[in-house]
Amino acid sequence: MVGWSNLMRRKAPKPEAEGVARIKSWVLGVLAPLAGTTLAVNEITCLDPACPGVETVILVMEPGHKTRAYKIAKALDGVTEQDTRAALA
Repeated sequence: MVGWSNLMRRKAPKPEAEGVARIKSWVLGVLAPLAGTTLAVNEITCLDPACPGVETVILVMEPGHKTRAYKIAKALDGVTEQDTRAALA
């Protein structure tokens, strides 16, 4: 039997670097962030029944500003440029 704590530790497979780079390039094209901005793109698995299951989270960390998080209810490899633009709008 699998306990709840074991389910909470389960991680999604690491997304391909190419997919992460593709999404980051779309974000840079839409936001034109400040110099020194860091972007993080991750695929997460949410076990909450209200979540879509797997989603892609984009974090934009600009110096001197609060971190902004954008979520796309798709696996990273299925995210399109249109999905990214819609999330950032």
